[in-house]
Amino acid sequence: MDKVIDIEERIPTLREKRRKRTNFKFIFLLFLFLITLFLLLYFQSPYSEIKKVDVIGAGLVEADVYKEQSDLKTGDSMWGFKVTDVEDKISKEQWVKDVHVKRKWLTTVQIEIEEWEKVAYISIDNELYPMLENGEIFKEASSLEPIDAPLFLEFDDEKLRKRLLEELAKLDPTVLSLISQINSTPSSADPYAVTLLMNDGYEVRAEVTTLAEKLNYYPSIVAQIESTGSYEKGIIDIEVGSYYRSYLDEYAEFDFSIDESGEAVIEEQEVMDDEETTSQ
Repeated sequence: MDKVIDIEERIPTLREKRRKRTNFKFIFLLFLFLITLFLLLYFQSPYSEIKKVDVIGAGLVEADVYKEQSDLKTGDSMWGFKVTDVEDKISKEQWVKDVHVKRKWLTTVQIEIEEWEKVAYISIDNELYPMLENGEIFKEASSLEPIDAPLFLEFDDEKLRKRLLEELAKLDPTVLSLISQINSTPSSADPYAVTLLMNDGYEVRAEVTTLAEKLNYYPSIVAQIESTGSYEKGIIDIEVGSYYRSYLDEYAEFDFSIDESGEAVIEEQEVMDDEETTSQ
């Protein structure tokens, strides 16, 4: 036979459960009220406003340039902007490689910038401009000191510039530091031909497509040339094969003279000899 439980015995238990449920609802509602009150007070207070915009990594341009691009101003709401929107505005600049924006502490916004490195100079209309590692020409004002980098001449083809920069990035830093100037010297037979003037006095004739592969052997090539003990500075050609000629041998067929205006005049000796033979 089932046991019959008197309702009066269950009343204290029901009352206790009801009291606990009521207390939980009260605490939950009080918590929501306090949170709402805190948020209202927070958004009405100066603690919800931007007090400082920190820029980390600015080098090519001043930090103020990035602050202006972000459209963030002191006094604006810390929550009145989207981080991705600010990042998109700044990343549109050609010299910006990557950017991260985040809210820091209660009143600070931090903008972390990664810029493309300056790796060379290019001459345009008799003006020198830094070139970035992504192939772009940096024409903005910069407070940085000049960098130790090669000078590009006659590089109007943007694709060729970018390909050359890719090759330079593959070079050993020691070899790269030896390059003083790079001239674009294309021909109908080889549109990728370039001439490099080296800081140690040599001239290197190469092709852009195989520049890094071959130029990384430059120190050993020079070492072999100078190991003879009677070497002269000259031209190292690594376009197709690899050969060396001294400047004396390369330009032996030319005579140099100075005209009345003081300018150098180069005459081909072989041509002059032919003319003299003809006149006789």
